[in-house]
Amino acid sequence: MELISFKKEMHAQLTESYPKNEIDSFFYRLLDHHLGMSKMDCALHPNRRLSISQLNELMSALNQLQKHIPLQYIIGQTSFQGSFFHVTPSVLIPRPETEELVAWAIDSAQPPSVQRILDIGTGSGCIAISLAKAFPEANTTAIDISKSALKLAKQNAVQNQVIVDFQCVNILENQSVADSYDLIISNPPYVTFSEKKQMNANVLDHEPHRALFVPDSNPLLFYNAIGSFASQHLSDNGLLFFEINEQYGKSVVTLLKDLKFHDIELRKDFRGKDRMIRAKK
Repeated sequence: MELISFKKEMHAQLTESYPKNEIDSFFYRLLDHHLGMSKMDCALHPNRRLSISQLNELMSALNQLQKHIPLQYIIGQTSFQGSFFHVTPSVLIPRPETEELVAWAIDSAQPPSVQRILDIGTGSGCIAISLAKAFPEANTTAIDISKSALKLAKQNAVQNQVIVDFQCVNILENQSVADSYDLIISNPPYVTFSEKKQMNANVLDHEPHRALFVPDSNPLLFYNAIGSFASQHLSDNGLLFFEINEQYGKSVVTLLKDLKFHDIELRKDFRGKDRMIRAKK
């Protein structure tokens, strides 16, 4: 089969599930991953014939896309803040909104005043590793409840050539992390169970629910726990960063005010939704 024929096959098989531009994106990312071909290479050589092994790999990926498996899980990696990270169904796929959160943290913090960093609910490690790259002189710690996530995060730290202290901790039950930090950051579970019906199948059926959902009866579950922890473990003038559910921005601001944080700022993401908060102790 030729490249152009495989592209037509992808559109024929996926057109009912994905928009045209997304199918095109899948096609070029698969070519880059499996064949090392750029979009320009494909434009110059549309009639290149695929070997049997190459076609088998691409058809396997196409079959998985038909089952709504996210492309990042299919190829086993994604990019974040200009670096590559391994991802599996044991961790959430990093989002552009979280890149914005990390960029805000980097822009807000000054290296001399940031000596100790804590990422709560690290998942793939993308936040902690990105901050460790930005602040190489700081000591960076990352915690998560999932041992499989921590195993993957450690691999990502090695791949990205940074040192991060990964610890298995449930922030809801164990707040015995004993140190003081200059920057605490978290993208905790914040999607309520009632919001499931609004979610795409590729997220709902394949990404880890424990990292996504909170009860409708307690949507600020993690913000209460992490905010309380930060009020005790942040250094004076230390910074706290949260990614949030757009519906609860004002509620999280009120929570942080009650915990005596100040200089609280609620910021919108690139889609214009309330998505992140910065506060100072």
